Amino acid sequence: MSIYVGNLSYEVKEDDLRHVFAEYGTVKNVQLPIDRETGRMRGFGFVEMESDAQEIAAIEALDTAEWMGRSLKVNKAKPKTDGGSSGGRRGGDGGSSVRY
Repeated sequence: MSIYVGNLSYEVKEDDLRHVFAEYGTVKNVQLPIDRETGRMRGFGFVEMESDAQEIAAIEALDTAEWMGRSLKVNKAKPKTDGGSSGGRRGGDGGSSVRY
């Protein structure tokens, strides 16, 4: 399981986030995605802890907590999905469903 942490200050560093979550157990991994175009942090991150119990405790304690002037959004991360098309129609008759 991984934890999603949203509404982060753009000034947050991995060590800052690691320190906050370490109060609830052993932090195995921290990721702060960077925007490719701006090179700036995207305002959210992911934290992985040693056990599910530690992750649950951190989520319960930190969701909506005020940190660095922002109200955090902390919850169980959802699995990554493909950003690709989901089978929409292309070309052909322009998508018209009326047949003559």
